[in-house]
Amino acid sequence: MVSGRLVLAKDGPIATLTIANPAKRNAMTAAMWRALPSLLTPLAEDPAVRVLILAGAGGTFCAGADITEAADIARAGDDSIAVVAEEALAAFPKPTIARIDGFCVGGGCQLAVACDLRFAAADSRFGVTPAKLGIVYPPSTTRRLSALIGPARAKLLLYTAELIDAASAERFGLVDAVVPAADLAAAVHRTATTIAARSLLTQRAAKAVLSGAAPPAQDEAELQEGITAFLERRQPVFGHQGAPAPGMS
Repeated sequence: MVSGRLVLAKDGPIATLTIANPAKRNAMTAAMWRALPSLLTPLAEDPAVRVLILAGAGGTFCAGADITEAADIARAGDDSIAVVAEEALAAFPKPTIARIDGFCVGGGCQLAVACDLRFAAADSRFGVTPAKLGIVYPPSTTRRLSALIGPARAKLLLYTAELIDAASAERFGLVDAVVPAADLAAAVHRTATTIAARSLLTQRAAKAVLSGAAPPAQDEAELQEGITAFLERRQPVFGHQGAPAPGMS
């Protein structure tokens, strides 16, 4: 399924949404920003999908917003489209993983930070670069970055607009794991497969609480399956999705 240059593929319980604009290092066009929320909605409602991976095509995650459109977007008063897309990704009710290689800059970093987890190739580069363009970074985006890496490091990235390497990003807390580029896809797939085998109800509850929302109620079928599997010394089979947590669908 293709919407603009966002390409969606499903592999069992794992959905992968790929940013594909290789001529511009996967910069996000206005059409791509607008398409993202509408792609996420059916994935949130699909009981077969339990994990979402966000990736970039051709060895680059995302080099930010398409700068050639920036002035037109601002003049049209539509400069909030990136924030709407970011918020939709952050509110996605299932676990999300950013699979980052190459450049993760500006709007790309905005999307990565909106994911739950971030895995990076060892040769990837990160930057929060609005200070190079005289752009005011959105308040919600700034707060999300600060909550992830702390105010001081957020200021360092925002004030300098300099790129940092993957090792620094991991030290900052911007990424959760750094692996060799050749191993990145496999490492992310292993983690996604593990997550998909766990209780989505538990995951939704954790995501809701950590975002400040109320968790869903305990589901007896989910609880019973977990306890029974433990007593029978087998892996549980969690099939019940549970109701979306308030503010998380």
